[in-house]
Amino acid sequence: MRRSKQELPLAESLAILEKAPTGVLGVLDGDGYPYTVPLNYVYQDGQIYFHCAKAGHKLESLQRHDKVSFCVVALDEVVPQRFATRYQSVVVFGRARVIPDDAVRRIALQALIQKYSPEYAREGSQEIESAWNDVCIVAIAAEQITGKANRPGL
Repeated sequence: MRRSKQELPLAESLAILEKAPTGVLGVLDGDGYPYTVPLNYVYQDGQIYFHCAKAGHKLESLQRHDKVSFCVVALDEVVPQRFATRYQSVVVFGRARVIPDDAVRRIALQALIQKYSPEYAREGSQEIESAWNDVCIVAIAAEQITGKANRPGL
């Protein structure tokens, strides 16, 4: 990282990764173009999990090239009078793979419900059952995690 004063300790980066509501997945598509897509996710035990359809551009790209990047932005606030931006972000580099194991798939889906809809656990479990045959779970094994922050005027 060029500006080492802005680099976050790993523990703070992981806390941001665990709490941020949306991440942006970056993959290389079949035509060699970068393809990014925002999505809901959960981070657990060094893995980023998300769900998707069993077919489509994102999954085809992941199956063709398993190296991905994943970015979350926890803070993004322009400070006009300082000609600066307050921000916190984390970038993860890793390898993506489809999870075939039903137990791991279920754990990942339950973790997504716990993160995004904890007050609807019963309904979430019903949703898992109704969509079970149509949902794909992808895990990104984090190989490098880098957090960065700028907090001018704080």
